[in-house]
Amino acid sequence: MSLTQPAPPVRPRRRPAKALAELIELFGDERSIGSSNPDAVVSGITLNSATVEPGDVFVALTGRLRHGATFAADAQAAGAVAILTDGAGVELAAATGLPVVVHDELRADLGAIAAWLFDTAASPIRFFGVTGTDGKTSMAHILEAILSQMGVPTGLSSTAERHVDGQRLTSGLTTPETVDLHSLIARWTEGGVEAAVIEVSAQAIERHRVDGVLFDVAGFTNLTHDHLDDYGDMATYFEAKRPFLTSAHARAGVVSLDTAWGRTIAETADIPVQTLSGEGDTSSDWVVEVTAETIDGVAFTLTRAADGWSLASSVSVLGRHMATNAALAIAMLSVGGYADERIEDAVRGGIRVYVPGRAELISGDRGPMFWVDYGHSENSMVKNLDAVRAVMRPGGRLICIFGAAGNRDALKRPFMAASNVDHSDLVIITDHHPNMEDPAAIRKTLREAAQQRADETKPGFPVLEIAAPEEAMRHAIAIATEDDTILYFGPGHEHFRNIKGERVPYGGVDEVRAALREAGWPPR
Repeated sequence: MSLTQPAPPVRPRRRPAKALAELIELFGDERSIGSSNPDAVVSGITLNSATVEPGDVFVALTGRLRHGATFAADAQAAGAVAILTDGAGVELAAATGLPVVVHDELRADLGAIAAWLFDTAASPIRFFGVTGTDGKTSMAHILEAILSQMGVPTGLSSTAERHVDGQRLTSGLTTPETVDLHSLIARWTEGGVEAAVIEVSAQAIERHRVDGVLFDVAGFTNLTHDHLDDYGDMATYFEAKRPFLTSAHARAGVVSLDTAWGRTIAETADIPVQTLSGEGDTSSDWVVEVTAETIDGVAFTLTRAADGWSLASSVSVLGRHMATNAALAIAMLSVGGYADERIEDAVRGGIRVYVPGRAELISGDRGPMFWVDYGHSENSMVKNLDAVRAVMRPGGRLICIFGAAGNRDALKRPFMAASNVDHSDLVIITDHHPNMEDPAAIRKTLREAAQQRADETKPGFPVLEIAAPEEAMRHAIAIATEDDTILYFGPGHEHFRNIKGERVPYGGVDEVRAALREAGWPPR
């Protein structure tokens, strides 16, 4: 499998065997076309005709450009036993001669259908879900790390990776499609997983990808400027997130109050919610205080207001915000039923976690420090710049290399550029994932916003533009002294860049290592 492609959906080793007639009876309407074979069996389900295996039901949904039923013949050729579609897809699906199960509210009810097929409602797994704008991926990996240190068999689904049977698989979507999520849960269940951590995006909530899963604890990190290309304004974006902290999706919640939206979501939840603050809000149920910051991570204390229970720990990821993420994870585990003593024993010596592409120190003992982070919002960039500055060598400069992804929230780009000027000593604007946009136009927007902020607040501040990220890295290293620090915001954990619809092979971390070696500075 190419590293530029996500892993295919994870399937249970023991495939389900449910009667097609039962699927039609439970979920089909009067337009459904039954099978001439009364013993037909369903053993899988997929939304992608390219991943159909013999025995699958192919789900054909209405798409942006064309209906999924357009691919019904491809699904049939791959061994599909039936097509599950809405009214708009009936004619195309029927042309294959396969049985057609018709259900108009298909997207909304896929969770129930997948739960029926994979029997996931009977899974004994404790589910921990994390949503928010920034910190979801880090939180998910920290939760998994703590659970692992507790000796709990754990599954993980994050933006970066899926963890199954000790394997790390490349993710596609932040949250898997509904049927893929239930298939993954079935695999976790048969593998003896006790707790699973799932990163949940706003799009996943809105598009019913987590339907049919009742989370034991839902966590909320923050809500900051992002995805307004999809939602238009922050209030609408919030409404996409809010349902996750309700009884439709979770039994209980833990919410960070470090953005104002946290208090709002805590107040509107119809489930028991505990709150946490890393910004000194003593009205919260949990308070986290940072005690030390080093290049190896951040130390903190966490106190529960109700009874004064407190623990001291650290997390091996850079930044004060990571202490809050770790504290939120601990609070979620406590709310989820794990004993205080068990948690404290596990984290007393620190939380040892690797978060792909987040605040990774690539440089070695000699030469400028070089960090890579996948920050792609103003809030995450500022927090990481401040975190890096807190551990810089005295007298050094902070050089920021950044770009912006194409076909994503263009409104945030000027704010990102201006904030990077505010929090660094030199910026180099480069390409990120241009997608279908003109990369030169993206850079122009960033450069103009950065230059305007520099002219207003830091006359003479250097604003450079170097299109190719690998050249931007090498230039930063060439102009840096040994006391300087470089922070590259780019696709560190990914092995590609999206350019004109193509996944072009690219390794941000590998490029940094190569550039450091070329300059005579051996990386870690």
